[in-house]
Amino acid sequence: MSAAAPERVLAPLGRRRCPVVGARRLGAYVVLTVGDEAGPRPQAGQFYMLAAASRWGGGSDERPFLPRAFSVMRIAENGLQFMLEDVGPGTNRLAELGAGDDVWLLGPLGIGFARPRSGRRPILVGGGVGTAPLAIWADELGASALVALGFRDAAHALGAALIPGARVATDDGSSGHHGYVTDLLRAELGCDPRSEVYACGPPLMLEAVRALCAELDVPAQLALESGMACGFGACFGCVVPTRDGFVRLCVDGPVLDAATLDHVEAH
Repeated sequence: MSAAAPERVLAPLGRRRCPVVGARRLGAYVVLTVGDEAGPRPQAGQFYMLAAASRWGGGSDERPFLPRAFSVMRIAENGLQFMLEDVGPGTNRLAELGAGDDVWLLGPLGIGFARPRSGRRPILVGGGVGTAPLAIWADELGASALVALGFRDAAHALGAALIPGARVATDDGSSGHHGYVTDLLRAELGCDPRSEVYACGPPLMLEAVRALCAELDVPAQLALESGMACGFGACFGCVVPTRDGFVRLCVDGPVLDAATLDHVEAH
């Protein structure tokens, strides 16, 4: 049985110009805090479209041109927090921002996580920047949630500090378990299959989580990643196949019940 989708928190019409009130580095990542007094409180798993208010496209070869989608990581006293890694022109520009700069913000968008089914223990599984939506979800679930996070190496594993008590795996063994985060997940499900899994990360990780949960008949909710141009369903750039046909992640997701998927496709 699929989880009942939470009631969507709707974004105000139009994008908003919001101040950056803080930025700090955490290993390989940047945590950006954006003030958003006009926006509603987002649900865990929802996302925003962000673009720097200056030096963002508009000139010859001046990338990026489109905003970037980021899951909300946490609701702080002074604003919304986002986790990003400098891996391209969009994230590079956002990583340069600091207090006093402005961003264009559109959101919250999409459908977030649903509460665990009755009697099931929540297990949160993240990879890299997929840690972000799990942080706000762990805040809501409290001590009942077990969190396992996977990273490439020790520099990236510093991101685990965002969720105190999280178990860590690294590909190179430089921090925590030497191996994949799905190793930790399999061990936990072997001890207690009465669980519900929530996962966000790269497609290969999500496919491994989906396949493992299908094998053990454990329900799972997956926050999928996809390139998005608009964020509200107009461009069809984030379409993914499900057992019920194609869906747009920005309006029908990004959180999908794993039972609706035959496979998580790499992009």
